[in-house]
Amino acid sequence: MATKIYIVRHGQDEDNAALILNGHRDMPLTEMGREQAKAVAAKIATIGVDAVLASPLQRANFTGRAIHEACNLPKENFHTIDILKERDFGVLTGQPVANIQKVAGDSILQTDKVTYFLEVPGAEVFPDLLTRGRTILDFVNENFAGKKVVLVGHGDINKMIRAAYLNWTWEEGLKTAYVGNTDVIELPPADGTDPHQTMKFE
Repeated sequence: MATKIYIVRHGQDEDNAALILNGHRDMPLTEMGREQAKAVAAKIATIGVDAVLASPLQRANFTGRAIHEACNLPKENFHTIDILKERDFGVLTGQPVANIQKVAGDSILQTDKVTYFLEVPGAEVFPDLLTRGRTILDFVNENFAGKKVVLVGHGDINKMIRAAYLNWTWEEGLKTAYVGNTDVIELPPADGTDPHQTMKFE
């Protein structure tokens, strides 16, 4: 299995900046997002990793390529994998964040900074997303045994990958600290750190 997995959320994209629910929408990074990608890439370069896997959506793929370049890895050590895509947001795709409760009604879970919609027409449900998180981990452990790997994905899928790794339920996975743009989740968590929090770089 992989010796260490770093799960990175992409830099800010145009939908994030406009408070639009993106899901599978494929908007580019903002200028701030590109700077965030460069900054997290420089931090990860200080750790030393063996491979970078990224979602095909351009906000994550750009962030992943910035990390790959900063780490001076061979071309073949960058991989675009479809299963790292964000959750499908169904009918809420492209709608303002403010519309969540209007569309989802009581089918929500409120956390510190995020209102998660649970079931709306066309949306991927969290039990299925958790299963996808397990599939991602199986793929990584089978193909990158003994390696340190970076996964560049999105807010919801990243939380479910962590939940799958730590054998949490999807509810436990969501009720963790907010994962902001280019925040990093370290697996396994470093000794003495809270697994519900994102990684702190020195």
